[in-house]
Amino acid sequence: MPKNRPKNRPIQALLLSTIAMAASFVIWNLFSPLAITFKELYRLNGFQASLLVAAPVLLGSVMRIPMGIYADRYGGRRVFSATMLFLIVPLLAASFASSYSVLLLCALFIGMGGSTFAISLTYVSRWFPPRKQGLVLGLAGLGNLGSAAASYGVPVLHAQMGLSATFRMLAIMIGAAAIGFWLLGKDLPNPASVKNFKQSMAVLRKKSTWLLSLFYFLTFGGFVAFSVYLPTLLKEQFALSATEAGFRTAVFVLLATLIRPLGGLWADRIGSRRVLAVVFSGFAIAAFLMTLSLERLSLFTTGCLIGAMFLGIGNGAVFKMVPEVSPQDTGAVTGIVGAAGGLGGFFPPMLLGFIHDASGSYVNGFVLLSVFTAVCFGFNAWTIRPAIEKGATRAA
Repeated sequence: MPKNRPKNRPIQALLLSTIAMAASFVIWNLFSPLAITFKELYRLNGFQASLLVAAPVLLGSVMRIPMGIYADRYGGRRVFSATMLFLIVPLLAASFASSYSVLLLCALFIGMGGSTFAISLTYVSRWFPPRKQGLVLGLAGLGNLGSAAASYGVPVLHAQMGLSATFRMLAIMIGAAAIGFWLLGKDLPNPASVKNFKQSMAVLRKKSTWLLSLFYFLTFGGFVAFSVYLPTLLKEQFALSATEAGFRTAVFVLLATLIRPLGGLWADRIGSRRVLAVVFSGFAIAAFLMTLSLERLSLFTTGCLIGAMFLGIGNGAVFKMVPEVSPQDTGAVTGIVGAAGGLGGFFPPMLLGFIHDASGSYVNGFVLLSVFTAVCFGFNAWTIRPAIEKGATRAA
């Protein structure tokens, strides 16, 4: 990191990256609050509607791996701006879509908005020293607020302007964000030796990479799954209006996102492993409460909010460890772990839709969530590499 850079440049990089990620996440999550609209418009069954909601999550997750590496290699400013500009194409195409298959294809490419997570964290991490990584990457994760904005704002925009105009307005928004980032953003000079894709992917040989991916599959995957599927679940299970379901989902996203920096800060001070032990215990309780309260909105809401709190803390704690796994390949590890988290948000909505279609209830889906949380708790307690914790222990 150059010593002569302006003192305010890291803060500027953090701020710009967070805003750009939030704008991209609005795009990434726009199909979730409109799921019921599309379900009625194209007469979809539960699985088809879930697939439409989950499709952006799939591409956004998988593409985090190359986008994190490209951000390391070519600089976050260039890669971030190009990705946001690309989103204009599927948005405009979706505004003219007249069939489910075309809309599904547009939804898949709109998923590129989710890949900006890896770009953002790779870009920001290079501006700050290791002792601040937990808090800083937690703050960068506030870009998840774009999901909350989509949950509440997209239904309002749709009600006022109609479906096609909603897509076009969002295309204008993301285009403006891309131009702003390009004009105001700066990159640190590239490191002396830049690894190719194959060399960067060598981090897959490390057990710690797979363990962090497992943990993020639950914490961020749970966050994404609830963000995209709660509007549908609340409308079908509790007969809420689209606006009310969107508002409740926005509260969930807001709580999970705002508390994320706290998870990173605690991980800086006491170590991520200890924080995650509390997270997995607490989320298991929340999942169990949600399982028992699928007929009572007040109790289900309580379980969701408790779950949001622990998921947010867990997200911050996991990414505190990412730069410590391989400091020279932060982009690669960020992309792989981020992809695992995104895939954790892809499968649950589809599984819940399938389970509900088959049994008429969501109970078994929440039971599976509780079991998977217990598995993560076990791995954290017995098999995580102590080396991951060295940096956090020294900082404590």
